[in-house]
Amino acid sequence: MTAIPKTTGPDQNIWQSTDPLGEILHNLRMTGVVYTRSHLTAPWGISLPAMPDCLLFHVVTSGRCILEVKDHPALVLSPGEFALVPHGLGHRIVHKPRAKAKNFFDLPVEKVSPRYELLEYGGGGEATTLICGAVRFEHPAAKDLVDLLPPIVHIQTWGTSHTQWMHSSLQLMAAEATGKQPGGETIVTRLADILVIQAIRTWLIQNPDARTGWLGALQDERIGPALLLIHNQPMTNWTVASLAKEVAMSRSAFSARFTQHVGQSPVQYLTRWRMHLAGTWLSEENLSVAQCTDRLGYESEAAFSRAFKRVTGIAPGAWRKGRRPENTIE
Repeated sequence: MTAIPKTTGPDQNIWQSTDPLGEILHNLRMTGVVYTRSHLTAPWGISLPAMPDCLLFHVVTSGRCILEVKDHPALVLSPGEFALVPHGLGHRIVHKPRAKAKNFFDLPVEKVSPRYELLEYGGGGEATTLICGAVRFEHPAAKDLVDLLPPIVHIQTWGTSHTQWMHSSLQLMAAEATGKQPGGETIVTRLADILVIQAIRTWLIQNPDARTGWLGALQDERIGPALLLIHNQPMTNWTVASLAKEVAMSRSAFSARFTQHVGQSPVQYLTRWRMHLAGTWLSEENLSVAQCTDRLGYESEAAFSRAFKRVTGIAPGAWRKGRRPENTIE
């Protein structure tokens, strides 16, 4: 892999990968909310309510099922297939189309660990075994990436070379799901996390939409490295001129190309990215406004607070206390 100079400020040479999209995927931090191994016998049906901040997935390890998401064609899932509902839409998984379904949270489960549970449910007929889960990405770049995914990502893991190892992972998951071997839940949950990332990567490889907009910008030989400089060094006092210099472009050409690909000017994107980070630090790391100000290189708390309110619509103190509307950072 080739590389370009990476800096902690203008003219300080360190090396940076030229695969910005790969680095975004590598740095996605995932938190598992819950993983469930379900042994289901027909007739059965499960309804999952919307979980807007989560990515929901389903893996059939034996048997088959139907995935029904409102306003989208139903999917028949068999072993070797992986379905991801990336926007946390409410949906149903059933043994046959339009079968009656019970709310998942009303069904009795056996807790193996705080995040792993077992479910046995149904009428005693044909059996299906599922591994399902809800996961959440922590990295601020995840929102930009997930927002671009379709309502359903359906991966068939046979027939193409880049999905062969994913198919092997599904086979290993199926083997671990057949019994209660020591540490089995750990292997299943870690495989599930890997499979979610791999499903997203497979969609990026296969889908033409991944070569446009923000995703296309990440893969641009000039704009991608500039985005990574912003992501990795948000405290640097970047200007259009300094970013253009880093990627060996003129100021005017860089500004036009960046805006065309990203839909925002470099300075607008920098500010938005900083507020993404600050929002995460305030709500999840419980940092103070002063600490965020210092981390992001603002001259004063007042300057940081003005920028935060301009982007999110509310003051950082209110955000920190959890009083924030949905979808405030756009």
